[in-house]
Amino acid sequence: MSQDFEDGFAVTVARREGGWVVREFKDDFTSLDTSVAAVRGLRSEGAAFAILNVEEDYLVVVRPGPASIRVLISDATMAVDDDFAADILAEAGIDVPDIDPDELDDVDAWAEGDFAIFADLGLSEERLSILLDDDADPYDLAETIAAELGFADELADAVD
Repeated sequence: MSQDFEDGFAVTVARREGGWVVREFKDDFTSLDTSVAAVRGLRSEGAAFAILNVEEDYLVVVRPGPASIRVLISDATMAVDDDFAADILAEAGIDVPDIDPDELDDVDAWAEGDFAIFADLGLSEERLSILLDDDADPYDLAETIAAELGFADELADAVD
């Protein structure tokens, strides 16, 4: 697990020579630039992205491309009082939800961002939206995405 966050992790995932390589990296969840740099530093010719389990509160997927950065967040309501989550929504071009911070416990979470982020890898927008709608905790959601894409063992090795 991450050195700084007892409950959370940041990993890069890259497709190489027909297999997946998953590596943990240090991220303090204060700037999207950290995960973008980690993914771009892979210099992978295949699919490459980062999965961030932010302190067991929410999951973020970051997939930088040549012209843009694709992002997905499992709980948009976190952006109300979490600057990192707000930055994720800003990158996606989505406004922070207009919710009173005192009422967050009474609001159901919802995912936002690019639901087609894994469509080219075989995980459709529809299937991913179902997974994100399932109220799974971030670790379970990361495991489910990894299983759907075929790198569950590699993820477990990297974060356990």
